[in-house]
Amino acid sequence: MAGSTVDANADARRSADLELGPAVGSWMICSVGMMIFNKGAIGVFPLECTLTGLQMAFTVLAMLVFCFRSIHIGSARDVLRWSLVAPFFTGMLLTSILALKNAPMTLVIVFRSLSPVLALAIERFYPNPLAITPAMLWAIAVMIAGTGLYASTLERDSFVGIQWVLLNMVFAVGDRLLQRLMLAKDQHPVDISKTGVTLLNNALGMLPLLVMAGYKGEFSKVHGACASLDLAGWTMVAMSCVVGVGIGYTGIWAQSLISATSFLVLVNANKFVIIFLDAYVMKSNVLSTTQVFAAIITVLGGVLYGKARQDIEVQVALAGEKKPLVPQKV
Repeated sequence: MAGSTVDANADARRSADLELGPAVGSWMICSVGMMIFNKGAIGVFPLECTLTGLQMAFTVLAMLVFCFRSIHIGSARDVLRWSLVAPFFTGMLLTSILALKNAPMTLVIVFRSLSPVLALAIERFYPNPLAITPAMLWAIAVMIAGTGLYASTLERDSFVGIQWVLLNMVFAVGDRLLQRLMLAKDQHPVDISKTGVTLLNNALGMLPLLVMAGYKGEFSKVHGACASLDLAGWTMVAMSCVVGVGIGYTGIWAQSLISATSFLVLVNANKFVIIFLDAYVMKSNVLSTTQVFAAIITVLGGVLYGKARQDIEVQVALAGEKKPLVPQKV
């Protein structure tokens, strides 16, 4: 019996390892696309609550049409527990749009790279937090130094965008930590499928968005905003909705396989692509040499931090395998 249990655990770990690459890779592709299309969409359709609501409504429709059979929700209690995640998910999407509306993509990327620092502090209160190593602390120092160097080059009017980025960071960390707590098998998982979680995130999240859109008077502006869109504008808005479906599902898929902090930092590699696109392809923002250097240093610190986290997670897994199946008598 003990041998079969060990084999089952080993098979489960191998299965998770095989899933990890596609999960993180697909999330990274959707993440790059979401950043680019959201930046373009909010530029041509400047109603942030309505735009975010459209993306969420499109995701709900996609889940019901294409993924209905795979939607599983265990009980009303599971829905009630997951409802704690929905406000953070909505806040993360809305503040991301507002950050892109008020700041260039590179600035958003640089300051978002500090998310693991906040996540690491909060993960200390988890039932099974990972240890902190010197390599992790050095990587944090690199991230902070890079962010500080980038901030030193900014004009005063950039601080509006920074405020939205920092608020977005809080919502993103809260969203990832709660998802980790409710999805990971070693924490306190809910009995809801990945498609069910995606459906709940977007369906529950639309409610506060409707209230916010009404409060800001966006409903009266929707007709005019739609009338001003050309084919390119409609394409940008539509693609932001399509990629939103992908990022919602793949984010939950990846988050169920790795820790919250690892999820936030392992995806930093795709930010090099966004910095390159922002500075040299889209040219939506003129970056100085110092800013490019600082951005690369910050993201590199995030990559190093992800590697340090991965190493400690492997050590913990190996230590667990070496534990005796039967406790030794003292």
